[in-house]
Amino acid sequence: MADHYFSAEPGSADVRRTVEARIWGREYTFTTATGVFSRDRLDIGTAVLLREVEPPRKAGTFLDLGTGYGPIACALAVEVPEATVWAVDVNTRALELTAENAKAAGVADRVRAVLPDDVPEDVRFDEIWSNPAIHIGKPELHKMLLRWLGRLAPGGTARFVVGKNLGGDSLQRWMTEQGYPCERTGSAKGFRVLRARRD
Repeated sequence: MADHYFSAEPGSADVRRTVEARIWGREYTFTTATGVFSRDRLDIGTAVLLREVEPPRKAGTFLDLGTGYGPIACALAVEVPEATVWAVDVNTRALELTAENAKAAGVADRVRAVLPDDVPEDVRFDEIWSNPAIHIGKPELHKMLLRWLGRLAPGGTARFVVGKNLGGDSLQRWMTEQGYPCERTGSAKGFRVLRARRD
């Protein structure tokens, strides 16, 4: 069976390469590998999210949900020097890459690349950033989002990018129905950029 990027332990050979990306005006070189999401480039959805949304302006505790090889987590930590960024993924190879990329970006002390269950229960997030794994299926996606939206600090915000043809508009409605008012703040290249909040 072929690996999925949401496989916990990719069985494919760990073949490394580098990807260049420009995020919020800064140039990055990320190490990627087989068995992780979008190993050949910064994926279009994440690029749309980072282009449409300005970086945070104040310190806080941030979550990069489904971090992959860590471009969002690393960029958040670089842009906000006082921030702590939890980079969560089920894919252990992705977490290794995120830690390596955080070290290369000089932010290894503030990017915590961990499995979902390794985030302490008392940690609350001022912001969540995610290009969520839509392909895990709607029931699992909803379960995952409710788990982490419930850990937003009061007044916290969550930012998502979701393909329009993958249910971006219905996901916006669903989050609002769950008590997390959600609005569309951008749209480009077939993707919706959504912002949900915890009042």
